[in-house]
Amino acid sequence: MSRYVVVGAGAVGASIAAELHRAGIDTLLVARGGQLTALRENGLLYVRPDGEHRLRLPVAAGPDEVDLADDDVLILATKTQDTEAAVRRWAWRPVKRSDGTTGTAATDLPVVTLQNGLDSERIALRSFAQVVGGVVWIPATFVVPGEVINHGAPVPAVLWLGRYPGGPSAVADRIAGDLRTAGFTTHTIDDITAHKATKLIGNLVNGLDALYPPSELRDAAVATLRDEARAVYAAAGIVPATSNPGDFRLAEIPGRPRGGNSTWQSLARSGDSEIEFLNGEIVLLGRLHGVDTPANAAVQARLHRAVAEGTRPWSLDDADLAATVAVREPVLIGAAEVYRRVAEPEPPVLLDVRWALGDPHGAEHYRAGHLPGAVYVDLDTELSGPHSPGAGRHPLPSVGQLQEAARRWGITAERGVVVYDNTGGLAAARAWWLLRWAGVPGVRILDGGLAAWRAAGYAEGTGEARPQPASDIVLDGGHLPTLTADEAAALPAAGTLLDARAAERYRGDVEPIDPRAGHIPGAVSAPTGGNLQDGVPLFKTAEQLRERFAGVTGPVGVYCGSGVTAAHEIAALAVAGIDAALYPGSWSAWSADPERPAATGDQP
Repeated sequence: MSRYVVVGAGAVGASIAAELHRAGIDTLLVARGGQLTALRENGLLYVRPDGEHRLRLPVAAGPDEVDLADDDVLILATKTQDTEAAVRRWAWRPVKRSDGTTGTAATDLPVVTLQNGLDSERIALRSFAQVVGGVVWIPATFVVPGEVINHGAPVPAVLWLGRYPGGPSAVADRIAGDLRTAGFTTHTIDDITAHKATKLIGNLVNGLDALYPPSELRDAAVATLRDEARAVYAAAGIVPATSNPGDFRLAEIPGRPRGGNSTWQSLARSGDSEIEFLNGEIVLLGRLHGVDTPANAAVQARLHRAVAEGTRPWSLDDADLAATVAVREPVLIGAAEVYRRVAEPEPPVLLDVRWALGDPHGAEHYRAGHLPGAVYVDLDTELSGPHSPGAGRHPLPSVGQLQEAARRWGITAERGVVVYDNTGGLAAARAWWLLRWAGVPGVRILDGGLAAWRAAGYAEGTGEARPQPASDIVLDGGHLPTLTADEAAALPAAGTLLDARAAERYRGDVEPIDPRAGHIPGAVSAPTGGNLQDGVPLFKTAEQLRERFAGVTGPVGVYCGSGVTAAHEIAALAVAGIDAALYPGSWSAWSADPERPAATGDQP
C-alpha cells in the first residue's frame, strides 16, 4: 500500500491526511508555521459531525525531513498561489527505488493536485511526469492552528480525480481506491479539466464571500461573475462538466458554526489570497480570448485592496459591493424563495396579474386562489392607460396613474415586489416592466407563477386579500428604454428588432385582432412562447436563453401585439444578459397607421 505525503496542512490537506490516518493508511502531513508547531506539540484536533478526534499524525516541515520511496504518492494541498514553490521544492528530491537505484520525485512519483483554478496541473506537469488533477468538495475550516473542522456529511468530502491533461489512468484509479477506503466518495474521470472548470465557476463566490455577508445583491453579483466566466469559456472552447455530489451536504456541528470558504479563511488568518487563480483566472482567459470581464477584474482588485488595508472578513456592506461590481438586477425569483421572504418582518408586496387575451375573468380566477396576501392587479385598467388614437390597444399608463396604483398596492422603495400570473409570466412581465420603468427597485417575476407555488405545496388564499397599507412612494419614468414608431422602423438597420408574437401572426397568415396582418419590415420573429421550457411554465435557463438570442446584435428592441407580451421577451433577454427597449404601441399601433408599411412571410 502506498504512503501518502500530503503537502499542505490547511483545511483540505489536514482533512485528507486525518481520514487516511484514521483508516490505517500510511500518511505523512507536511505543515509549516504555527500549524506545524501545534501539530507537533498537541496533534490535530479534527472535528467532525460525529465528534472531536485528537490525532497524532506523523508530520514534517518539508522535503529535507522526508525520505521518499517509489511507492509514495505526493498530494499537493497547498493554496494555488503556493503550487509553483511546492513543485519546485519537491519535484527533484531523491527517491529510493525498490531495486536499490535512486530516482527523483518528478520521474518516479505521481503528484495529485487538489487546488482551485486551472493552473496547478499545468505548473506540476512542467516537472512531474505523472500528474493526477483533483477536484474536491469539502466544507472544512482551518482558522486556529492545530484545529480543523469538517462539516461534510455523510462523507468527509467528495473528490474527482483524473490524469492531466486527460485520458484513463491506472494510477488515478489506485489512488481513488485508497481514498474510498478512507471514507471519501471518489470518482475517476477522463477529462479532469472540464471538472476543474465547473469547480472554478462555483469558486467565483469566494472573493465576495470573503468580503461581504450574504445578501440579495451578493447573489446577483455572483451571477454576474459566473455569466462572464461562461462567456470566457465559450470563447476559449472550454466545456464545463456536470458534477453530481449525490447526497453530500453540510452538517451542523453544535458549538462549531461554519465560517466562510477558503478565501474567507485565508483573509481571516493572514490576508493571503488565491484570488489570482479564481476571478483572476477568468480575467486572464478573457484577455487571451478577447472577452471583457469587468466584474471579475473588479473583485480581483477589491480583494487585493482589502488585503492591503487589513480588512476583516464579512466587514463590507452592499454599498461597497455596488461600488465594486455593476450588478444586473435579477429578474426571476423561485417559489421557495418567495415562501421564505413572505415570512420576514418586511415581506415583499405580492401582485397577482391574472390576465390573458380573450379571458376577462382574471379577478374571478384570483378570488378562487392566490398567494396569501397578494393583491389583484387589473392589466387593462391599472397597467394600461386610456385609449387614444395611435397609442395601441394597451398604451402605457401615465406616471401619475401608476404611482396612485402603486401606493394603493402598498409598494415602497424598501420592501421589493413579486409579480406573478398563471400563464408563465406573460402577463406578470407587464407589471415587472412598468414598475422597473417607473423606478421601483427589487421587482421580481415569480418563475412558474401560481403553478410553481402550487407544485411546491404552499398554501393559498381565497377571496380578496387585505390590501397593504398605503405608501407614499414617488415614481418617475424612463428607467427602462422605449421606442417610438420611427425608432422601431429605423432599428433593424443598426441592431435587432424582435417580434414577440406567434409566428403565424408575424408571417401575416392570420391577424385575429389588429387592423392589418404582417410585421414591421426588418423585424425578426422570436415568439414569446420560446422563452419558456417545454411543457412547464418556467423560464428557460440563462444559458438556454443566451443560446436562443445568440443571433441578436446591436441595440435591441421588442414589440408584440399591444406591448404586453413584449415585456416577457424583454425579461427573457435580461435573464440572458441583454438589454432591450420596448415599442409600447407595438403592432396594434403600427398597423392602425396606413402610412406604415407591413411585411409578410418568414423573412424580415
